[in-house]
Amino acid sequence: MNRAAPATSPLILLTAGGTGGHVFPAEALAAELLAQGHRLALVTDRRGQAYGGTLGSLATHRIRAGGLAGRGLGARLGALGELGIGFLQARRLLRRLRPAAVVGFGGYASVPAMLAAATVGTPTLLHEQNAVLGRANRLLAPRVSRIATSYPEVAHLSASWHGKVTQTGMPVRGAALAWRGHPYPSLVADGPLRLLVLGGSQGARILSEVVPAALARLPEVLRRRIELSQQCRPEDLEAVRRSYGETGIRATLESFFHDAPERMAESHLVIARAGASTVAELTALGRPSILVPYPHAIDDHQTANAHAIDEAGGGWLIPQAAFTADSLAARLESLFALPGSLTKAAACAHAAGAPDAAERLAALVTSLIKDSAKVRP
Repeated sequence: MNRAAPATSPLILLTAGGTGGHVFPAEALAAELLAQGHRLALVTDRRGQAYGGTLGSLATHRIRAGGLAGRGLGARLGALGELGIGFLQARRLLRRLRPAAVVGFGGYASVPAMLAAATVGTPTLLHEQNAVLGRANRLLAPRVSRIATSYPEVAHLSASWHGKVTQTGMPVRGAALAWRGHPYPSLVADGPLRLLVLGGSQGARILSEVVPAALARLPEVLRRRIELSQQCRPEDLEAVRRSYGETGIRATLESFFHDAPERMAESHLVIARAGASTVAELTALGRPSILVPYPHAIDDHQTANAHAIDEAGGGWLIPQAAFTADSLAARLESLFALPGSLTKAAACAHAAGAPDAAERLAALVTSLIKDSAKVRP
């Protein structure tokens, strides 16, 4: 239960972009800090008005921001103008609110507030969710007080910054952590084989195309055992439903699963993209996975995330170019023939998890505030 923070307690500002990879860890940290009795507010761009949960309950300050990556010259100049306006808005906001610290989670929505905080001397902490330092975070990293990472090795993290780096892990939403103690489902001969297919918040067309075709290639004895839950784009739902109907596979299809953590906990194998939040929940719950990184992500950070899981023994990386119906069918048949490999991968995934990441990140925030108070005149 959250304790009401006294109005005189130091204020902590959180700032994050609009994607799940940025929002989920901010949400987890906010819940932890509120539970400890801290006073919080959120700085974001126009997308912040859609936030629910803990972030949606915070006092929210919206400023201008714009992304630069993957855009033409005219759009980049416009985005620079938006960032400049946002920077001035953030400076005025910081002078008015006088926060004890500003915590950023990446994305260009976080850049104005983090830059402004660094220029006015407010302590700053940056969290990187992926195994590759994002471009916005790369811009901010030399200027911030501390950097928290999700992985022990992070590409583009300069050696000159290592003195201010702490690995906290990736904070996971409470709905997923609630299932961490759920044991890996037993794989019984002739028993069900539960598969979960996740494509991110908008689904992934490649999964809707390849997975049904791959399952159709499996021997009938295996097809009869499969119980499938799959997230699809709304426009793909009917075609995927017809495909499974033709092969007799029991499938639950939705464009979004509100109970995704429960479905993940009950699964024997997850097939998914390799976004930071998905990977963090797979390791928090300890579920083996086949990861198909989105190949067009800036800096290919999903491949780095998937490599980390593959190297830890918690899953298998398949590049999208090699993710065909034939290759997936062969991989699934081989895994189902050796169920011990799935059980071992589940244990490795579980060992790689950081269920206390939100607590560790909160501790880093509070220590930053305490350390900065000591050096003030």
